[in-house]
Amino acid sequence: MEIEELSSSPSTLPLLSLNHVSFLCRSISTSVRFYEDVLGFASIKRPSSFKFNGAWLFNYGVGIHLLENTSVDANILKESRPINPKDNHISFQCTDVEVVKMKLKEWGMKYVTAVVEEGGIKVDQVFFHDPDGYMIEICNCDNLPVLPLSSCPLRVRRPDEIASLAFPLSSSPYSEFKRSEITCKSAAVGCGLMERAMMMSLSKEMMNFSF
Repeated sequence: MEIEELSSSPSTLPLLSLNHVSFLCRSISTSVRFYEDVLGFASIKRPSSFKFNGAWLFNYGVGIHLLENTSVDANILKESRPINPKDNHISFQCTDVEVVKMKLKEWGMKYVTAVVEEGGIKVDQVFFHDPDGYMIEICNCDNLPVLPLSSCPLRVRRPDEIASLAFPLSSSPYSEFKRSEITCKSAAVGCGLMERAMMMSLSKEMMNFSF
């Protein structure tokens, strides 16, 4: 099965990836310690031109930018504030949810769990707050295959289209893949390595589905 990425709408922005998320916090040192010690981020240099207190951290391909603001609503720090999985949050993929829960228990951190089941596939989720009450999710969400909706800009190639691909495998960026594994014709000239890998993964997940 061949999947072709259609041209995006001229109205969409030329985006590449998520760069960072930013949070206001009451104490830079407290929040940095949390993101380093609990979530494994590393502090990195931030522009010296900034005239306000803050910190930048990076790991897992994404940045966390902290901005100190002592006027942040103190209510978010109340111990009684419930952990609501439906609240705004950022989510991290993990290798072992049970280890995550064990570590949180060791550190005396409150958390709640949830399970999502779809087609016999189970996803485990763990939710907890950072020092300022922002919610963090840790999960194994990649258990679920990424499948496009009908409105997704992907379509299945016909056999005659596959046979008439305009580029030779031997000289294309896909020369390391079999013809049956090529998923994104436009990626040969436009997609980066990560985007190509994502399209490859998506196509392989879809190989066992009919349209």
